[in-house]
Amino acid sequence: MSRVTHMRQVSVPPSLEDIEGLAREAMAGIPPELRQYARDVVVKVEEFPDDQTMEEMDLESPFDLLGLYRGVPLTERGASDPMAEPDMIHLYRRPILDYWCETEEDLVRLVRHVLIHEIGHHFGFSDDDMERLEESA
Repeated sequence: MSRVTHMRQVSVPPSLEDIEGLAREAMAGIPPELRQYARDVVVKVEEFPDDQTMEEMDLESPFDLLGLYRGVPLTERGASDPMAEPDMIHLYRRPILDYWCETEEDLVRLVRHVLIHEIGHHFGFSDDDMERLEESA
């Protein structure tokens, strides 16, 4: 059982490594028929979005973004397209922890939710598509 599983009993906030571990567990829990299409996606955990991302996303605060997919969605790729930079999912530790503290949501579920949401963008789903899927689940 990971240190993060019983975080209420620990006085130290989860580290970047702890969040990375939760993201790996979440990725391993994705059904294999979908995971095969996301196997080359790099997951990177950072404290906050960088200044360029803040500007691109027009964020008022670095706490406004829990995760971000950067890449070319599978639905927009052509067989003859040149190889671009690797697809990447950024998870932002401090905003995730802030949200976790505010909502008291289970941290394992929260990290999984953010990761799966960003993988949804890799598959070409819009935020509205994912919201409808969540509502119907």
